[in-house]
Amino acid sequence: MKLWREAFQRTVPVMCGYLVVGVAFGLLLEDAGYGVLWAFLISCVVYAGSMQFVLVSFLTGSLSFLSMALTTLAVNCRHLFYGLSFLDEFQQMGAKKPYMIFSLTDETYSLLCSMKGEERPDKAKLSFLMSLFDQSYWVAGSVLGSLAGNLIPFDLTGIDFAMTALFVVIFLEQWLSNGGRRSALIGLGCGAASLLLLGPDGFLLPALVSSVALLLITGGKDAGNSSNGKGETA
Repeated sequence: MKLWREAFQRTVPVMCGYLVVGVAFGLLLEDAGYGVLWAFLISCVVYAGSMQFVLVSFLTGSLSFLSMALTTLAVNCRHLFYGLSFLDEFQQMGAKKPYMIFSLTDETYSLLCSMKGEERPDKAKLSFLMSLFDQSYWVAGSVLGSLAGNLIPFDLTGIDFAMTALFVVIFLEQWLSNGGRRSALIGLGCGAASLLLLGPDGFLLPALVSSVALLLITGGKDAGNSSNGKGETA
């Protein structure tokens, strides 16, 4: 029980965020005509944060399965890089390895990184419990939101801005951080160009793909600039 209590204490900040944003997702999904069972299953099986908000519009639109799959990959491809830093640790976790890979969200990754310097025999179990708790908060928020949307009439005007607001905060944090402006400008530029060229219905996937491609192409150059004292990072 002591380890469970520690895992809960470490994940309280994530709980505060996931419950709120999860409720917003549940409300939107209910409003789109998908009930509490869908909210539960999507949060259990998809568990992709921002992608779940995008999924709501996919479910109510006419986008092809291939486009949905490619967009999901583009939105969440950063997790591929997250996982590289935990290859050895996850490899040693046996049957828990697949779940640790699946549950590696931005927030869980941050929590696991905070434990990097800790050497303790129960570290693997604590990491697993933290990952499990984080997803349980998201699932609980989604289910609560769906139930609330079904039982209580809500004016949902503007609630879909919840994830947009989160991305604005992330963008500003990246902009204000040392070395964060290159990637922020690339993302902003690719998004604006794709929107102008393709319109609101077809800009998302090209914007994501072009942003990732430019970041990969320019990454090496910025690494060199960093050594020249320009403050940019790869």
